[in-house]
Amino acid sequence: MENKNNLTKNDFENIICGRNPVIEALKSDANLDTIYMNGDGGSLNLIRRLAKEKGIPVKAAQDIKLSKMSGGASHQGVVAVGACGEYVDVEDILAISAEKGTKPFIIICDEIEDPHNLGAIIRTAETSGADGVIIPKRRSAGLNATVFKTSAGAASYVPVARVSNLASAIDKLKDNGVWIYGTDASGSDYTQTDFTGSCAIVIGSEGFGISHLIQKKCDFMIKLPMMGKINSLNASVAGGIFMYEVLRQRNSMSG
Repeated sequence: MENKNNLTKNDFENIICGRNPVIEALKSDANLDTIYMNGDGGSLNLIRRLAKEKGIPVKAAQDIKLSKMSGGASHQGVVAVGACGEYVDVEDILAISAEKGTKPFIIICDEIEDPHNLGAIIRTAETSGADGVIIPKRRSAGLNATVFKTSAGAASYVPVARVSNLASAIDKLKDNGVWIYGTDASGSDYTQTDFTGSCAIVIGSEGFGISHLIQKKCDFMIKLPMMGKINSLNASVAGGIFMYEVLRQRNSMSG
């Protein structure tokens, strides 16, 4: 069954369909995750403009997909999927560690498009004590129903910042004394890396890893040893290993 947009039936329970309802939702600053659209001109162009101003992704979708999402209701070529949680700012995540009196520990997801992977990463971020997760607005899963379900509720507790420019967000972290650790096969053994200071770990996309621009922003590159014939791990599995190494090292210091 076609599911190019990574949506499940749970997501369809949180939708707005029709041109005027979507326009009003945008004008009222409703917490929208993604807008799916078929066609252009007139009010659809207005929706695109408003969505761009608010940093909400717009994705092309065939009419049959929109009809399925709207449950047969009149969609007029547009369906908006509401976010299941509120996003925060990068400053909010930094404030969490300041309030706890600990060094920042942040997860950055560079174009993780599979909502199951993002949900699993958020779940591990919560259990490993990370202060928050940063995702880009473009080419990334958002806080939809699938992410919440996969996170086993962790998405309700882990702050997620959704930023329009990931490179700028990284610069902001650096300005606050956070070291950026990229994950790539070209890096150093993660067990030989000191994570006891302020750190943010970048987890790359499922198919392409960390983008070239974000790699250049990283202070260090780290890798997992690969002993078998398969040379890569699922993004959420690899991220979990790195997160728990950070926790292990910090527990060793406090112990």
